[in-house]
Amino acid sequence: MNRSPASVIRWLFDSAVGASDRLIPRWIFLRALGLIYFSAFYALVFQIRGLIGPDGILPAGEYLDAVTRQFGQARFWFAPTVLWLSSGGHMLAAMCWVGMIASVLLVLNVWPRATLLICFVCYLSFVAAAQDFSGYQSDGMLLEAGFISLFFAPAGLWPGSGRSSPPSRASLFLLQWEWFRIYFESGVVKLASGDIEWRNFTAMDEYYQNGPLPTWVGWYVQHLPHSIHAFATGATLVLELGLVFMLFLPRRWRIACFCIVTLWQIPVILTANYTFLNYLVLVLGFLLLDDRFVLRFMPERWKERLVPQETIVQSAGPQPDAERAEIALPDKRPKPVAAFRLALASVMLIWIFYATTVQMIWILLPHAPFPVSPVGALEPFRIANRYGLFAVMTRGRYEIEFQGSDDGQNWIPYPFRYKPQNLAERPRIYAPYQPRFDWNLWFASFGSWRENIIVPSTEERLLDGAPDVLALFAGNPFPQAPPKQVRAVLWQYWFTTMAEKRATGMWWRRKLLGLYAPVLEREADGKVVVVEWPEPLAPHL
Repeated sequence: MNRSPASVIRWLFDSAVGASDRLIPRWIFLRALGLIYFSAFYALVFQIRGLIGPDGILPAGEYLDAVTRQFGQARFWFAPTVLWLSSGGHMLAAMCWVGMIASVLLVLNVWPRATLLICFVCYLSFVAAAQDFSGYQSDGMLLEAGFISLFFAPAGLWPGSGRSSPPSRASLFLLQWEWFRIYFESGVVKLASGDIEWRNFTAMDEYYQNGPLPTWVGWYVQHLPHSIHAFATGATLVLELGLVFMLFLPRRWRIACFCIVTLWQIPVILTANYTFLNYLVLVLGFLLLDDRFVLRFMPERWKERLVPQETIVQSAGPQPDAERAEIALPDKRPKPVAAFRLALASVMLIWIFYATTVQMIWILLPHAPFPVSPVGALEPFRIANRYGLFAVMTRGRYEIEFQGSDDGQNWIPYPFRYKPQNLAERPRIYAPYQPRFDWNLWFASFGSWRENIIVPSTEERLLDGAPDVLALFAGNPFPQAPPKQVRAVLWQYWFTTMAEKRATGMWWRRKLLGLYAPVLEREADGKVVVVEWPEPLAPHL
């Protein structure tokens, strides 16, 4: 192989000489990525007006006005969103529908680079303007994977398997690198946090009950003996801090790693509703495979359509690893347009690798002297992130409930669509659908209402009878007119025991802890006043 700098750059970043043995894993990954994008936009269609619409909980227009006042011309970099053009309800709905259409076309393998760009722009536009409703690591994971996939996807309107433009090695590695970091950084923060639950192997004892949106499968799993939960805790740490390093080992080790982590993700998906997060991590794992392995499980009629004949022949018997093969690069230089694309890919992918690597090092060495500017410049775009799931396990399950009253004495709760509330209702499996309002209330329950503006803002919208916000609930207990007063109370929930479940049929039991946020009332002149302030609640983290 020619090892001149120009040849090395082309070998890493040019799809014309890319990894031709990864066509099928790429094809599978991009179809799955399209489905994940679709699930994200589909969920937003039903929620986005209530979340950030003009009459929503956190209106995007008001937020963008505040960004303009603070940042001036730099506002477009700080908040990269098409909602600068308009943040009205029709624009929000159109953005979601355009994203859904593009994601369907991506699933159908129609002009994947263009549809990926549309999906990325639409989703980033929501994330950049959604404020508290887009603070999830899953959003960063999807945007990072979506952006890198712009350089990973094949060119052309109907590319098929993309034989003429195999994935560049750098883009393939960065997607694998994201997969690795999600696991490894999550393992590191578990130890770095000093959380006693992980050190005592009790982290999984109430994990299934205390997560954002439990499932009925998780209810049964939580009632297993402690020894099984302790094993799951230890296995999680071993997988995240050890097994994922098999990514960097020869082919057989990578395939073994894929099999282990894929099987691991299945019970995680069944026992907790983590939206599309686990589905994305699962499909990223397919990039550990190569064509030779996947071909063994494919019907004969599909093989010739997806991969070259020589790859099919190789899959029939043992062959040397593709990484060991010497690659002869064409001598001709790329044309100006191709040279520009190569330069752009090189700069962006190196930049992302630097930003993600430095952030990982900072977890271990917080004061390591690396330049901060390249990392901060990418932060608004969420394409180079630091991850760390479940660094500290929650010690209980708390639920905020909104209630309305016409007399200040008799209170009627607003029914939620997804959160636990009805003690007799079986916890359901919603993922990859993401109910962001319900999710945010789970996070808010661990802090004060002063730190979570969505709670008093929701109270005000309920006093107004705002249709878009009411649509976030399962029903409106005041269909004739909004209530005179609205309040938010805090409950603690527990799974029932097996005996309680058999005796009562209840999945949950709960205890009222008190008033969470101020009781609000709208006076005749339209002014909102506080009727009662909440007493400080005991710490409940």
